[in-house]
Amino acid sequence: MSEGESPAERTANHVLLTRFNLPSAGVQELIRAKDGWLRERVSLFERFTVPSVVGQTNRHFTWLIYFDPASPQWLRQMIAKYEHDGTFVPVFRESVSTEQMISDIRTIIGTPADDLLTTNLDNDDVIATDFIARLQGGSVAEFQSAIYVRNGLIRTGGRLYTHRYPRNAFNSVRTPWATPTATCWSEWHTDFDKLMPAIEIGGDAGWMQVVHGSNVSNRVRGRLASPGPFRRLFPSALDGLPEPSARELNLDRFVVSPARTSRERVRSAGKHLILTLFGRDALDRIKVILQPRNGSGEAG
Repeated sequence: MSEGESPAERTANHVLLTRFNLPSAGVQELIRAKDGWLRERVSLFERFTVPSVVGQTNRHFTWLIYFDPASPQWLRQMIAKYEHDGTFVPVFRESVSTEQMISDIRTIIGTPADDLLTTNLDNDDVIATDFIARLQGGSVAEFQSAIYVRNGLIRTGGRLYTHRYPRNAFNSVRTPWATPTATCWSEWHTDFDKLMPAIEIGGDAGWMQVVHGSNVSNRVRGRLASPGPFRRLFPSALDGLPEPSARELNLDRFVVSPARTSRERVRSAGKHLILTLFGRDALDRIKVILQPRNGSGEAG
């Protein structure tokens, strides 16, 4: 940082990063090989993810999506349509390292700003209309830092739930362009605070996970909520959701939600034990076992 420059005055190139069908080893490879995974994911992507990105109040960002070079022709036609519209920049790779990703970003943006800000966005998830603005308007650390928008929503089974998740998968990393050694994909979203300072942004819900039949890791969590107060932030993503009755809200608040929270604590403790004793490979093998026979989704 130059003399007299405050952290708030630093500029950043902001890049949304999405893995679409990027080949990967382990559980992800098995899931993507299942029939229907790609077509279902495209349907969710076009219904939920694309409108939420296009509808951002702050358009000062680039959306970079990685695709498998072996993608079928029908998918390439969809990609070409969005590339022509300027919605996102596609890159085809069999794998991508941090160094390759940073090189791709340099090529796309040209002259770099002071910092690089990267944000993960899964291809079936949703961001609030002010998500980008909140990330760019938050406090800026002088050095490398992870950034999380803490509060979000979960949509599943015709219901909406509020969820406070400080280390969620909509994670960002801001790093000086002078030494860009990390991106939002450099570590598991739950573990970035082991590598760098973590900044949390509170306030209204900033993101929404869509739980559907083909994913394993996204489950019902949080508390049942009325979709009404959130429609201004998620204009189309909440379509089709009914208003829960007062009885349903109270039942969830006082009975169902506490029980759900207790189950999550037990599950989290078990997951932590597996990771500590056997590592992530063992956890991946368990996810494969838990995959439904007809499922085709992505484990997070």
